[in-house]
Amino acid sequence: MALDWFRSKPLDPATLTRRSGPVDEKTYEKNRNVLHTFISVYCQKKHGTRSGELCDECSDLYQYACARVRHCPYDPKPKCKLCPTHCYRPEYRVKIKEVMRFSGMYFVKRGRIDWLIYYFFSPSI
Repeated sequence: MALDWFRSKPLDPATLTRRSGPVDEKTYEKNRNVLHTFISVYCQKKHGTRSGELCDECSDLYQYACARVRHCPYDPKPKCKLCPTHCYRPEYRVKIKEVMRFSGMYFVKRGRIDWLIYYFFSPSI
């Protein structure tokens, strides 16, 4: 099938290197910006907040996701959806999947393919 490259399998933990400290600032900032953009779109459309603002529920999810990114145990940080170690608590994992799915489709429907390329082809998030 033409989209086999798109359906990636989880990474093998043996091929990943354990990190001794936090994720480097450049990777952290990039992931934080993507998370904020996706969660902002979700919050604006589902919870009726103004652009760029987050409700309490989404703010909590954003803070939690940033903490997970900051303390990723692998170097280099893999994409969370391919990571063999799921560090998100189950309720947050369900919520972040819902946010990413909704916001991803939002960007596709509005022609923001640049964000999707940035999201899918970046080495982390």
